[in-house]
Amino acid sequence: MSEHYFSQKPQTISSPKTWQYNANGKKFTFTSDIGVFSKNEVDFGSRFLIEQFTAPDVAGDILDLGCGYGPIGITIADRYKERHIFMIDINERAVELAKRNAAQNTVENITCIQSDKLSAVKNRTFAAVVTNPPIRAGKQVVHEMFIQAERVIEHGGALWVVIQKKQGAPSAKKKLEEIFQQVHTVAKRKGYYLFQAVKV
Repeated sequence: MSEHYFSQKPQTISSPKTWQYNANGKKFTFTSDIGVFSKNEVDFGSRFLIEQFTAPDVAGDILDLGCGYGPIGITIADRYKERHIFMIDINERAVELAKRNAAQNTVENITCIQSDKLSAVKNRTFAAVVTNPPIRAGKQVVHEMFIQAERVIEHGGALWVVIQKKQGAPSAKKKLEEIFQQVHTVAKRKGYYLFQAVKV
């Protein structure tokens, strides 16, 4: 059976790769690895979310759900230093990489936790949740992530989701509209949709 980036404990032999990425006018250094989503560069969907995200007016922490090696959460944490960013992923290797990447970019307002969906943070609340969801884990898993995210978002806060049209953007939007009071299409680019689902 082939191993996926949403495996809890990747068994593939580690072969890390490091590169640089510019965001918010700053140069970041990221290391990823085999067994983790996007091992050679910051993927287009994550870049799209990073460029478009704005923190809500409501105060509070921000959650990077399915953080992988950490590009979204780390760049947001660097931009919004007054907020604390929680970064969670089911993948043990991804969480260790996220910790390493936060350290090598000297971004300190971050907590990285291994978590199956939102199980490790279900008793916390957040002003915003951001996710480039694990599409290959299946629609049921992704939709359950949306449901759990709504439970931890403060009123006035929002869930930000980036997803390709061909990988289920229309059905994702429909599910978000079942869960949240307001769902906006923030932007579309190269077949990717960025949704903002607001908890009123």
